Amino acid sequence: MNLKAEPILYRKEARIVLYFDYNADDNKRLRQLPGARWSIMLRAWHVPDNVTYREKFDIPVTTVAKISLHKINAINQPAMLKLLEELQLRARSPNTINTYRIEFAQLLCLLKTNHVDALDTETLRSYFLYCMQKLKMTETQVSSRFNAVKFYFDKVLKRPSIFIEIPRPKKPSQLPKVIHALDIKKMLAATQNLKHNIILKLFYGMGLRMSEIVNLKITDIDSKNMQVFIEGVKGKKDRYTMLPESVLHQLSDYYLEYKPKVYLFEGQYGGKYSIRSAQLVFKEALKKAKINKKVGLYSLRHNFVTLLLQAGTDITAIQKLLGLNDIRTTLTYAQVS
Repeated sequence: MNLKAEPILYRKEARIVLYFDYNADDNKRLRQLPGARWSIMLRAWHVPDNVTYREKFDIPVTTVAKISLHKINAINQPAMLKLLEELQLRARSPNTINTYRIEFAQLLCLLKTNHVDALDTETLRSYFLYCMQKLKMTETQVSSRFNAVKFYFDKVLKRPSIFIEIPRPKKPSQLPKVIHALDIKKMLAATQNLKHNIILKLFYGMGLRMSEIVNLKITDIDSKNMQVFIEGVKGKKDRYTMLPESVLHQLSDYYLEYKPKVYLFEGQYGGKYSIRSAQLVFKEALKKAKINKKVGLYSLRHNFVTLLLQAGTDITAIQKLLGLNDIRTTLTYAQVS
């Protein structure tokens, strides 16, 4: 069966949606999977996001799969639902909602039959020390958990004072990682697949975030004005960025060959291309080009910025192109440049 499995947060639950080319036999097999449900909105079957199904459908097993609502004691399940409702009412991004759900669930599972609303400042201090000393979590990981728990006490319970005497872990100051221009040239030369090649070129040539490139729609490309419309992703702010002239002809070839319907890059069974698939394209390109460097797809965005800085582009113009709120973030690239 040609099937695409993708983790999602669907109606407050962690689920795995299953896309496939319809035929009666495959449809029958999917509906018989334990916990399978049909979604009219998704037009697909979906199953619980757990370790069993992640291994079955070759999805990396992470904390997302290990923590679900039924593993939280009944006494604290209403707290989780209130957190999710508050996040949705405040129109937080799906990524933020998922992260807060995972991090808050870690605390609720640890509490077992103890009610989270009864926690005081001293107990929460002890919990974050436990995360750092016993669980050996990094400052960045503890900070993420801190944000989720603080959001619940601040915004849901309206008790912000409980965190006044709990210091926020200071994140380490890290410089962006970049790839040498010659290595990028090798990567692009080694990537023969037209779709994969142009994905990498647009990452490198426009400095987009991963979520931004998979959300690009055909209608966002303005080849007459050589602009690309980026609909509000991080910070919910729309912006325009420049379309590299060097990819225009290749982009036209790609459109004629792949015939995308809505999104510029679509998955094998329709819908937008997944971030994980884009990451695998980058990883495979590194491997083919024999580049032994610990970098992620995001490094192409870093390269884009350093190139602009080296060309003498104004720092505020770069900030607008990247969609950054704080100019200090942009200035960190100056050290790399």
